[in-house]
Amino acid sequence: MSTRAFTDFVTDALGRKSVGVASFVLGVSLSAQVAVPLPMTPVPMTLQPLFVVLAGAMLGPRLGSLSMGLYVMLGMLGAPVFSNGAAGLAWLFGPTGGYLLATPAAAYAAGWIAGDHGKMLRTLSGLVSGLLTMYGGGVAWLMVLTGQTFTEVVALGIAPFLAGDVVKLCLGCAIIRACRPADFERL
Repeated sequence: MSTRAFTDFVTDALGRKSVGVASFVLGVSLSAQVAVPLPMTPVPMTLQPLFVVLAGAMLGPRLGSLSMGLYVMLGMLGAPVFSNGAAGLAWLFGPTGGYLLATPAAAYAAGWIAGDHGKMLRTLSGLVSGLLTMYGGGVAWLMVLTGQTFTEVVALGIAPFLAGDVVKLCLGCAIIRACRPADFERL
């Protein structure tokens, strides 16, 4: 008998992978709706980064990046999954476009570095690398969009989010610790 109820519920490996990918597409879509506008930046604070890095750490690099790629594609095609129910290709050309387009790479980085060994320091390193990957995409796009310097864009696109993202990373570690049994095996 397995120690994971999920494997007892969905016995087919492809089914488990599909449910995992769909769950993170839904999770990141819902987390985008928890959006707090900040007065000093055009980018809202959302719960998305938490779900992006969790997708990689929980599903692994390939399935995590697949789930985030599907999320971006759904939004691009018109599903209201981006922050505040936004959607469409034009949204990817706005201030949050770089962050959104970086989500598949961020999930991949988080999953690749976190591994499936259950070591918390490695898991935390994976989550941090995923977040830094999202920051990189966001800052690069904001520099193109605004024409501002790197320092100015960091003040707009990273600094306002650091404290909240540290909390999200700690929460992510706690979620992973609670969800990963001793015999953890990625989907």
